[in-house]
Amino acid sequence: MKYDFDSVIDRRDTDSLKWEVKENELPMWVADMDFKAAPEILGGLRERLEQGVMGYSIIKDQWYDAYIGWWGKRHGFKMKKEGLLFTSGLIPGVSSLIRAFTEPGENVLIQTPVYNCFFRIITGNKRIVQENPLIYKDGIYKMDFDDLDRKMSDPKTKLMILSNPHNPTGNIWSRDELKKIGELAIKHGVTVVSDEIHCDLTEPGKEYNPFMSVSDECAECGIACIAPTKVFNIAGLKSAAIYVENQDIREKVREALDVDELSEPNYFASVGAVTAFEKGEEWLEELLVYLSENRKMVEDFLENEVPQIKAVKGEATYLMWLDISGIGGDVDKFGAFLRAKTGLFLSPGYIFGEQGRDFLRFNIACPKSTLMDGLSRLKNGVNEWIK
Repeated sequence: MKYDFDSVIDRRDTDSLKWEVKENELPMWVADMDFKAAPEILGGLRERLEQGVMGYSIIKDQWYDAYIGWWGKRHGFKMKKEGLLFTSGLIPGVSSLIRAFTEPGENVLIQTPVYNCFFRIITGNKRIVQENPLIYKDGIYKMDFDDLDRKMSDPKTKLMILSNPHNPTGNIWSRDELKKIGELAIKHGVTVVSDEIHCDLTEPGKEYNPFMSVSDECAECGIACIAPTKVFNIAGLKSAAIYVENQDIREKVREALDVDELSEPNYFASVGAVTAFEKGEEWLEELLVYLSENRKMVEDFLENEVPQIKAVKGEATYLMWLDISGIGGDVDKFGAFLRAKTGLFLSPGYIFGEQGRDFLRFNIACPKSTLMDGLSRLKNGVNEWIK
Protein backbone atom coordinates (compact mmCIF):
# COMPACT_ATOMS: atom_id res chain seq x y z
CA MET A 1 0.00 0.00 0.00
CA LYS A 2 1.09 3.56 -0.70
CA TYR A 3 -0.50 4.85 2.51
CA ASP A 4 0.21 3.79 6.08
CA PHE A 5 -2.73 2.50 8.11
CA ASP A 6 -0.67 0.28 10.42
CA SER A 7 1.14 2.90 12.49
CA VAL A 8 -0.36 3.46 15.92
CA ILE A 9 -0.99 7.16 16.58
CA ASP A 10 -0.91 8.17 20.26
CA ARG A 11 -3.99 10.35 20.66
CA ARG A 12 -4.01 10.57 24.44
CA ASP A 13 -3.72 14.09 25.87
CA THR A 14 -4.65 15.67 22.53
CA ASP A 15 -8.15 16.86 23.51
CA SER A 16 -9.57 13.79 21.75
CA LEU A 17 -13.14 12.94 22.73
CA LYS A 18 -12.52 9.31 21.87
CA TRP A 19 -9.31 8.95 23.88
CA GLU A 20 -10.34 10.80 27.02
CA VAL A 21 -10.24 7.52 28.95
CA LYS A 22 -8.24 5.85 31.70
CA GLU A 23 -4.70 4.73 30.93
CA ASN A 24 -5.63 1.04 30.74
CA GLU A 25 -8.72 1.57 28.60
CA LEU A 26 -9.07 1.00 24.86
CA PRO A 27 -11.81 3.18 23.31
CA MET A 28 -13.49 1.64 20.25
CA TRP A 29 -16.80 3.45 20.52
CA VAL A 30 -17.27 6.88 18.94
CA ALA A 31 -17.17 7.05 15.13
CA ASP A 32 -13.81 8.55 14.34
CA MET A 33 -10.80 6.74 12.92
CA ASP A 34 -7.39 6.21 14.47
CA PHE A 35 -5.67 6.93 11.16
CA LYS A 36 -3.97 10.14 10.08
CA ALA A 37 -5.86 12.02 7.40
CA ALA A 38 -4.57 11.67 3.86
CA PRO A 39 -1.23 13.50 3.42
CA GLU A 40 -2.77 15.41 0.52
CA ILE A 41 -5.37 16.87 2.89
CA LEU A 42 -2.75 17.67 5.51
CA GLY A 43 -0.72 19.43 2.81
CA GLY A 44 -3.68 21.58 1.83
CA LEU A 45 -4.32 22.54 5.45
CA ARG A 46 -0.66 23.39 6.02
CA GLU A 47 -0.64 25.61 2.95
CA ARG A 48 -3.71 27.46 4.21
CA LEU A 49 -2.19 27.76 7.70
CA GLU A 50 1.03 29.24 6.30
CA GLN A 51 -0.95 32.13 4.87
CA GLY A 52 -1.34 33.01 8.52
CA VAL A 53 -4.28 35.41 8.66
CA MET A 54 -7.17 33.41 10.08
CA GLY A 55 -10.01 35.76 9.28
CA TYR A 56 -13.59 35.12 8.21
CA SER A 57 -14.01 32.79 5.26
CA ILE A 58 -16.52 32.35 2.44
CA ILE A 59 -17.60 29.50 0.18
CA LYS A 60 -16.36 29.84 -3.41
CA ASP A 61 -17.02 27.94 -6.64
CA GLN A 62 -14.28 25.40 -6.00
CA TRP A 63 -16.23 24.05 -3.02
CA TYR A 64 -19.38 23.53 -5.11
CA ASP A 65 -17.39 21.99 -7.94
CA ALA A 66 -15.70 19.54 -5.56
CA TYR A 67 -19.01 18.23 -4.20
CA ILE A 68 -20.65 18.07 -7.61
CA GLY A 69 -17.64 16.34 -9.15
CA TRP A 70 -17.31 13.78 -6.35
CA TRP A 71 -20.97 12.73 -6.32
CA GLY A 72 -21.10 12.63 -10.10
CA LYS A 73 -17.97 10.50 -10.41
CA ARG A 74 -18.34 8.24 -7.36
CA HIS A 75 -22.11 7.85 -7.20
CA GLY A 76 -23.50 8.78 -10.60
CA PHE A 77 -25.62 11.56 -9.08
CA LYS A 78 -25.61 14.93 -10.80
CA MET A 79 -26.15 17.65 -8.24
CA LYS A 80 -27.05 21.22 -9.09
CA LYS A 81 -24.97 24.07 -7.71
CA GLU A 82 -28.02 25.98 -6.47
CA GLY A 83 -29.07 22.97 -4.40
CA LEU A 84 -25.90 22.89 -2.26
CA LEU A 85 -25.75 24.70 1.07
CA PHE A 86 -22.78 24.78 3.43
CA THR A 87 -23.27 23.85 7.09
CA SER A 88 -20.69 23.67 9.84
CA GLY A 89 -21.93 20.26 10.97
CA LEU A 90 -24.52 17.66 10.07
CA ILE A 91 -26.01 17.11 13.52
CA PRO A 92 -26.33 20.87 14.20
CA GLY A 93 -27.81 21.12 10.70
CA VAL A 94 -30.34 18.34 11.32
CA SER A 95 -31.26 19.99 14.61
CA SER A 96 -32.02 23.18 12.67
CA LEU A 97 -34.11 21.21 10.18
CA ILE A 98 -36.16 19.70 13.01
CA ARG A 99 -37.06 23.21 14.17
CA ALA A 100 -37.72 24.41 10.64
CA PHE A 101 -40.04 21.59 9.53
CA THR A 102 -41.84 20.66 12.74
CA GLU A 103 -43.45 22.32 15.73
CA PRO A 104 -42.96 21.42 19.41
CA GLY A 105 -45.01 18.33 20.22
CA GLU A 106 -44.93 16.96 16.67
CA ASN A 107 -43.28 13.70 15.65
CA VAL A 108 -39.92 13.04 14.06
CA LEU A 109 -39.75 9.54 12.60
CA ILE A 110 -36.62 7.39 12.90
CA GLN A 111 -35.83 3.74 12.12
CA THR A 112 -34.44 2.08 15.22
CA PRO A 113 -31.89 0.96 16.22
CA VAL A 114 -30.27 4.12 14.92
CA TYR A 115 -27.60 6.75 15.61
CA ASN A 116 -28.08 7.84 19.20
CA CYS A 117 -27.70 11.59 18.60
CA PHE A 118 -31.01 11.57 16.73
CA PHE A 119 -32.84 10.88 19.99
CA ARG A 120 -31.09 13.76 21.74
CA ILE A 121 -31.74 16.41 19.13
CA ILE A 122 -35.38 15.36 18.70
CA THR A 123 -36.24 15.42 22.40
CA GLY A 124 -33.98 18.41 23.02
CA ASN A 125 -36.04 20.37 20.51
CA LYS A 126 -39.26 19.37 22.35
CA ARG A 127 -40.36 17.03 19.56
CA ILE A 128 -41.52 13.44 19.95
CA VAL A 129 -39.45 10.45 18.85
CA GLN A 130 -41.63 8.26 16.63
CA GLU A 131 -40.02 4.89 15.95
CA ASN A 132 -40.38 2.69 12.89
CA PRO A 133 -38.37 -0.30 14.21
CA LEU A 134 -36.37 -2.27 11.69
CA ILE A 135 -37.14 -5.97 11.45
CA TYR A 136 -34.22 -8.17 12.57
CA LYS A 137 -34.41 -11.77 11.39
CA ASP A 138 -31.71 -14.36 10.69
CA GLY A 139 -28.99 -11.75 11.16
CA ILE A 140 -30.46 -9.33 8.61
CA TYR A 141 -32.24 -6.00 9.02
CA LYS A 142 -35.16 -4.99 6.81
CA MET A 143 -37.61 -2.11 6.79
CA ASP A 144 -41.20 -2.55 8.01
CA PHE A 145 -43.10 -0.66 5.33
CA ASP A 146 -46.58 -1.43 6.70
CA ASP A 147 -45.59 0.16 10.00
CA LEU A 148 -43.86 3.02 8.17
CA ASP A 149 -47.07 3.74 6.24
CA ARG A 150 -49.07 3.82 9.49
CA LYS A 151 -46.57 6.05 11.26
CA MET A 152 -46.31 8.50 8.37
CA SER A 153 -50.12 8.78 8.22
CA ASP A 154 -50.14 10.36 11.69
CA PRO A 155 -50.99 14.08 11.17
CA LYS A 156 -48.32 14.97 13.73
CA THR A 157 -45.60 13.32 11.62
CA LYS A 158 -43.98 15.93 9.39
CA LEU A 159 -40.36 14.81 9.25
CA MET A 160 -38.38 11.56 8.90
CA ILE A 161 -34.65 11.15 9.51
CA LEU A 162 -33.22 8.37 7.35
CA SER A 163 -29.78 6.85 8.03
CA ASN A 164 -28.40 5.93 4.58
CA PRO A 165 -26.20 3.86 4.82
CA HIS A 166 -27.52 2.82 8.19
CA ASN A 167 -25.68 3.46 11.44
CA PRO A 168 -25.22 1.17 13.38
CA THR A 169 -26.26 -1.88 11.32
CA GLY A 170 -24.13 -1.11 8.25
CA ASN A 171 -27.04 -1.70 5.86
CA ILE A 172 -26.90 -0.23 2.37
CA TRP A 173 -30.53 0.45 1.52
CA SER A 174 -31.60 -0.67 -1.96
CA ARG A 175 -33.07 1.61 -4.58
CA ASP A 176 -36.42 -0.16 -4.19
CA GLU A 177 -36.44 0.42 -0.43
CA LEU A 178 -35.58 4.09 -0.84
CA LYS A 179 -38.16 4.49 -3.60
CA LYS A 180 -40.88 3.15 -1.29
CA ILE A 181 -39.89 5.65 1.39
CA GLY A 182 -40.17 8.47 -1.14
CA GLU A 183 -43.59 7.29 -2.31
CA LEU A 184 -44.93 7.07 1.23
CA ALA A 185 -43.44 10.45 2.13
CA ILE A 186 -45.15 12.15 -0.82
CA LYS A 187 -48.40 10.33 -0.02
CA HIS A 188 -48.41 11.61 3.57
CA GLY A 189 -46.69 14.99 3.15
CA VAL A 190 -43.53 14.02 5.07
CA THR A 191 -40.12 15.58 4.43
CA VAL A 192 -37.22 13.09 4.50
CA VAL A 193 -33.82 14.11 5.86
CA SER A 194 -31.30 11.54 4.58
CA ASP A 195 -28.11 11.39 6.65
CA GLU A 196 -25.54 10.09 4.16
CA ILE A 197 -22.34 10.89 6.02
CA HIS A 198 -21.10 7.26 5.84
CA CYS A 199 -21.87 6.94 2.12
CA ASP A 200 -18.31 6.42 0.87
CA LEU A 201 -17.38 3.91 3.57
CA THR A 202 -18.62 0.82 1.75
CA GLU A 203 -17.15 -2.61 1.17
CA PRO A 204 -15.00 -2.64 -2.01
CA GLY A 205 -17.26 -3.15 -5.00
CA LYS A 206 -20.39 -2.05 -3.13
CA GLU A 207 -22.21 1.21 -3.87
CA TYR A 208 -24.66 3.19 -1.81
CA ASN A 209 -27.73 4.81 -3.36
CA PRO A 210 -28.18 8.55 -2.81
CA PHE A 211 -31.77 8.94 -1.61
CA MET A 212 -32.55 11.85 -3.93
CA SER A 213 -31.22 10.03 -6.99
CA VAL A 214 -33.73 7.17 -6.79
CA SER A 215 -36.95 8.79 -8.04
CA ASP A 216 -38.74 12.05 -8.67
CA GLU A 217 -40.63 11.52 -5.41
CA CYS A 218 -37.40 11.20 -3.42
CA ALA A 219 -35.99 14.33 -5.04
CA GLU A 220 -39.22 16.21 -4.32
CA CYS A 221 -39.42 15.37 -0.60
CA GLY A 222 -35.74 14.85 0.21
CA ILE A 223 -32.97 16.71 2.02
CA ALA A 224 -29.53 15.09 1.76
CA CYS A 225 -26.95 15.64 4.50
CA ILE A 226 -23.46 14.93 3.14
CA ALA A 227 -19.83 15.56 4.10
CA PRO A 228 -16.24 14.39 3.63
CA THR A 229 -15.61 14.45 7.36
CA LYS A 230 -16.43 10.88 8.37
CA VAL A 231 -14.88 9.38 5.24
CA PHE A 232 -11.57 11.25 5.42
CA ASN A 233 -11.37 11.50 9.23
CA ILE A 234 -11.57 15.29 9.35
CA ALA A 235 -14.68 15.67 11.54
CA GLY A 236 -12.92 18.27 13.68
CA LEU A 237 -12.91 20.68 10.72
CA LYS A 238 -16.70 21.11 11.03
CA SER A 239 -17.38 21.08 7.31
CA ALA A 240 -20.50 19.62 5.68
CA ALA A 241 -23.23 20.29 3.15
CA ILE A 242 -26.97 19.96 2.74
CA TYR A 243 -28.35 19.30 -0.72
CA VAL A 244 -31.95 20.11 -1.66
CA GLU A 245 -33.60 20.12 -5.08
CA ASN A 246 -37.10 21.27 -4.10
CA GLN A 247 -36.87 25.06 -4.15
CA ASP A 248 -39.49 25.66 -1.44
CA ILE A 249 -37.81 23.21 0.91
CA ARG A 250 -34.39 24.63 0.05
CA GLU A 251 -35.35 28.15 1.04
CA LYS A 252 -36.62 26.92 4.40
CA VAL A 253 -33.34 25.06 4.91
CA ARG A 254 -31.29 28.10 3.90
CA GLU A 255 -33.18 30.32 6.33
CA ALA A 256 -32.81 27.81 9.17
CA LEU A 257 -29.03 27.50 8.68
CA ASP A 258 -28.62 31.28 8.46
CA VAL A 259 -30.67 31.94 11.60
CA ASP A 260 -28.69 29.34 13.55
CA GLU A 261 -25.36 30.74 12.24
CA LEU A 262 -24.38 27.43 10.66
CA SER A 263 -23.74 28.69 7.13
CA GLU A 264 -20.37 30.37 7.70
CA PRO A 265 -17.22 28.22 7.26
CA ASN A 266 -14.24 28.29 9.56
CA TYR A 267 -10.78 28.98 8.16
CA PHE A 268 -10.09 25.34 7.24
CA ALA A 269 -13.58 24.03 6.39
CA SER A 270 -13.59 24.70 2.66
CA VAL A 271 -9.98 23.78 1.87
CA GLY A 272 -10.33 20.54 3.85
CA ALA A 273 -13.38 19.47 1.88
CA VAL A 274 -12.04 20.54 -1.50
CA THR A 275 -8.67 18.84 -1.00
CA ALA A 276 -10.36 15.65 0.21
CA PHE A 277 -12.61 15.40 -2.84
CA GLU A 278 -10.00 16.52 -5.38
CA LYS A 279 -6.95 14.65 -4.08
CA GLY A 280 -8.10 12.03 -1.59
CA GLU A 281 -9.60 9.29 -3.76
CA GLU A 282 -6.50 7.06 -3.90
CA TRP A 283 -6.15 7.22 -0.10
CA LEU A 284 -9.84 6.33 0.27
CA GLU A 285 -9.56 3.31 -2.03
CA GLU A 286 -6.72 1.91 0.06
CA LEU A 287 -8.62 2.70 3.27
CA LEU A 288 -11.64 0.71 2.07
CA VAL A 289 -9.48 -2.34 1.42
CA TYR A 290 -7.90 -2.01 4.88
CA LEU A 291 -11.29 -1.69 6.58
CA SER A 292 -12.59 -4.71 4.66
CA GLU A 293 -9.63 -6.72 5.93
CA ASN A 294 -10.40 -5.53 9.46
CA ARG A 295 -14.04 -6.54 9.11
CA LYS A 296 -13.04 -10.02 7.94
CA MET A 297 -10.57 -10.23 10.82
CA VAL A 298 -13.36 -9.54 13.33
CA GLU A 299 -15.74 -12.02 11.69
CA ASP A 300 -13.13 -14.79 11.68
CA PHE A 301 -12.05 -14.09 15.26
CA LEU A 302 -15.60 -14.20 16.58
CA GLU A 303 -16.40 -17.39 14.70
CA ASN A 304 -13.30 -19.17 16.00
CA GLU A 305 -12.74 -17.60 19.42
CA VAL A 306 -16.02 -16.07 20.64
CA PRO A 307 -18.86 -17.98 18.94
CA GLN A 308 -21.36 -16.61 21.46
CA ILE A 309 -21.16 -13.24 19.66
CA LYS A 310 -22.35 -12.82 16.08
CA ALA A 311 -21.39 -9.97 13.76
CA VAL A 312 -24.31 -8.55 11.79
CA LYS A 313 -23.43 -8.65 8.10
CA GLY A 314 -22.94 -4.99 7.21
CA GLU A 315 -21.67 -3.56 3.94
CA ALA A 316 -20.97 0.03 4.96
CA THR A 317 -19.45 2.21 7.70
CA TYR A 318 -16.48 1.16 9.82
CA LEU A 319 -18.81 0.27 12.69
CA MET A 320 -19.66 -3.37 13.36
CA TRP A 321 -22.93 -4.27 15.06
CA LEU A 322 -22.37 -7.23 17.35
CA ASP A 323 -25.24 -9.46 18.48
CA ILE A 324 -24.36 -10.47 22.06
CA SER A 325 -27.65 -12.22 22.88
CA GLY A 326 -25.81 -15.55 22.91
CA ILE A 327 -23.66 -14.76 25.95
CA GLY A 328 -26.58 -15.12 28.38
CA GLY A 329 -27.38 -13.18 31.51
CA ASP A 330 -28.36 -9.52 31.67
CA VAL A 331 -26.77 -8.35 28.43
CA ASP A 332 -27.87 -4.77 29.20
CA LYS A 333 -25.00 -4.70 31.66
CA PHE A 334 -22.38 -6.52 29.62
CA GLY A 335 -20.87 -3.39 28.05
CA ALA A 336 -20.20 -1.87 31.46
CA PHE A 337 -18.84 -5.20 32.71
CA LEU A 338 -16.55 -5.46 29.67
CA ARG A 339 -15.13 -1.99 30.24
CA ALA A 340 -14.62 -2.56 33.97
CA LYS A 341 -12.96 -5.95 33.55
CA THR A 342 -10.87 -5.46 30.41
CA GLY A 343 -10.79 -1.73 29.65
CA LEU A 344 -12.49 -2.25 26.27
CA PHE A 345 -14.93 0.61 25.72
CA LEU A 346 -17.63 -0.11 23.11
CA SER A 347 -20.95 1.64 22.50
CA PRO A 348 -23.77 -0.14 24.34
CA GLY A 349 -26.60 -0.99 21.97
CA TYR A 350 -29.39 0.42 24.13
CA ILE A 351 -28.33 3.99 23.32
CA PHE A 352 -29.50 3.32 19.76
CA GLY A 353 -33.00 2.43 20.95
CA GLU A 354 -34.69 -0.47 22.68
CA GLN A 355 -34.06 -2.73 19.67
CA GLY A 356 -30.34 -2.43 20.37
CA ARG A 357 -30.29 -3.84 23.89
CA ASP A 358 -28.70 -7.14 22.84
CA PHE A 359 -25.95 -5.48 20.81
CA LEU A 360 -22.68 -3.60 21.01
CA ARG A 361 -21.26 -1.22 18.39
CA PHE A 362 -17.58 -1.83 17.61
CA ASN A 363 -15.40 0.71 15.76
CA ILE A 364 -12.88 -1.16 13.58
CA ALA A 365 -11.20 1.90 12.00
CA CYS A 366 -7.84 1.40 13.62
CA PRO A 367 -4.50 -0.33 12.98
CA LYS A 368 -4.69 -4.12 12.98
CA SER A 369 -2.56 -4.33 16.12
CA THR A 370 -5.09 -2.16 17.96
CA LEU A 371 -7.96 -4.21 16.56
CA MET A 372 -6.38 -7.46 17.78
CA ASP A 373 -5.92 -5.90 21.21
CA GLY A 374 -9.62 -5.06 21.24
CA LEU A 375 -10.64 -8.53 20.12
CA SER A 376 -8.47 -10.17 22.77
CA ARG A 377 -10.06 -7.98 25.43
CA LEU A 378 -13.50 -8.89 24.10
CA LYS A 379 -12.71 -12.59 24.33
CA ASN A 380 -11.37 -12.23 27.86
CA GLY A 381 -14.44 -10.26 28.88
CA VAL A 382 -16.81 -12.89 27.53
CA ASN A 383 -14.89 -15.65 29.29
CA GLU A 384 -15.10 -13.73 32.57
CA TRP A 385 -18.81 -13.09 32.04
CA ILE A 386 -19.85 -16.68 31.43
CA LYS A 387 -17.60 -18.53 33.87
